[in-house]
Amino acid sequence: MLNDNAATTSSQNEPGPSLEACLEAILLVVDEPVAEVVLAQVLERPRDEVARALRDLAASYDEQRRGYDLRQVAGGWRFYTREECAPVVERFVRDGQEVRLTQAALETLAVVAYRQPVSRSRVSAVRGVNCDAVMRTLTLRGLVEEAGTEHETGAILYRTTGYFLERLGLASLDELPELAPFLPDHIEDAADQVGEAPDHMGPATDEAGGAPDQIEAATGQAGEAPDQIEDAAGQAGEASDHIEAAADQAGEAPEQMEEARDPRDDQGS
Repeated sequence: MLNDNAATTSSQNEPGPSLEACLEAILLVVDEPVAEVVLAQVLERPRDEVARALRDLAASYDEQRRGYDLRQVAGGWRFYTREECAPVVERFVRDGQEVRLTQAALETLAVVAYRQPVSRSRVSAVRGVNCDAVMRTLTLRGLVEEAGTEHETGAILYRTTGYFLERLGLASLDELPELAPFLPDHIEDAADQVGEAPDHMGPATDEAGGAPDQIEAATGQAGEAPDQIEDAAGQAGEASDHIEAAADQAGEAPEQMEEARDPRDDQGS
């Protein structure tokens, strides 16, 4: 009886799991990085204490050269296999279990990452091909998400997600590598010219839209007031030449030119 009582008393006096043990248990079952504030709320401990314990655990894993390490990525903490163990893990995982992104998807994702928020039309302009299907694929995989609309055009803008940072092992977009060292000379000027292409399309469209007004003005001059009808009959040939010249400048269709000449032919007869 004495031994049983002693064992019961000893079990009651045993402390619960340590903070480090609780953190390890939680991080082993998560499928995405967990923020320090969430861990602090679950464990009912001060956030500073939880953050310090996480850093100590990460340092101890590095010192012991464990097969896994604890990383802070995408605003949270999560276990990852150590880089040196990658060949062993790759042999264990079945070939083709994970579907890789295509080259087109990787290029599109890079454009979004470095120019976000960006519209699909701008991504297509940078790559020189239509990227609608690729953007849908990246969205379905959780790497890209909508980020509002463009004020001028109303086009949907896109940006990378937290899952994108997690997959790349980054804490924030500020850790993306500098792009300039990987680009050929004068590539930035070329990119700016590509980006300005839609702006040049606006004036060109306005000029094209102004052509009907020029045509209407030319035909209006052809149908002058009645008091000039007699003189118009004598000048019909010359007016026809002027109409043809105006039509060439404005891109007038042949049937519109014919309508401009009909009033003079009727008046001349």
